[in-house]
Amino acid sequence: MVTVNGKKIKWREGMTVKDVLNNAGFSFYLITVTVNGNYVPPDDYETYEVPDEADIKAIHIHHGG
Repeated sequence: MVTVNGKKIKWREGMTVKDVLNNAGFSFYLITVTVNGNYVPPDDYETYEVPDEADIKAIHIHHGG
């Protein structure tokens, strides 16, 4: 299992940040992610493998005028 913003998500071998975000229902537009306190650049979401028991924070960036 991994934890995404306090919610448990089932983990599997080879799971990437993109997989985790899809499973948690997040979109990729203006989102910032950390895995175990380490920032993951958006260009790495498809390749960055998440370890079992990871603590993931996903924050939507809002903008406006």
